[in-house]
Amino acid sequence: MEKVGAVVLTGGTARRLGGADKAALDLGGRTMLDRVLGVVSDWPHVVVGEPVTGVPTVREQPAGAGPAAALLAGAEALPDDTTLVLALAVDMPHVTVPTLERLRDAVRDDGSLDGALLVDADGRRQYLCAAYRRARLLAVAPDDRDGLPLHRLVSGLRLVEVAAVGHEAHDVDTWEDLARARERLDP
Repeated sequence: MEKVGAVVLTGGTARRLGGADKAALDLGGRTMLDRVLGVVSDWPHVVVGEPVTGVPTVREQPAGAGPAAALLAGAEALPDDTTLVLALAVDMPHVTVPTLERLRDAVRDDGSLDGALLVDADGRRQYLCAAYRRARLLAVAPDDRDGLPLHRLVSGLRLVEVAAVGHEAHDVDTWEDLARARERLDP
């Protein structure tokens, strides 16, 4: 039986948002971090980024080393018996529990797979909305993770694409993205 854990990634420079803290952005009266934590609350989870009160938090080394280093730091911080890592970026406010369950089930149903990732209608792969077999993810981790592109980290893994439903693959990278996300919640 799979033991699932979740990694919530909150770091990043938010360049296109003028350096704003994405985790603290308000969306429908809740921060984006609160929304994402609500989605992963049924599984053991860890936040990778700035410390969060009441939530296990770790930091990639060195801080700011990028999403691949952050994902690996989170995967390593989960309980030792974790076999499947659900990865979720804080800037994906339309992801739901059923989204993560579809990713989990895609991996669980095919033992030959190393992971599953969400893909939008244009074929854009969301490496930070995914399920990865923890042992395989850690096995491909290099010693030097600083600046390692996430797609390169997982390039040798057998991944299946899971089609996004509705807006769940949309992320918030710009102020326009945030305005659209707010409209979707309160049309």
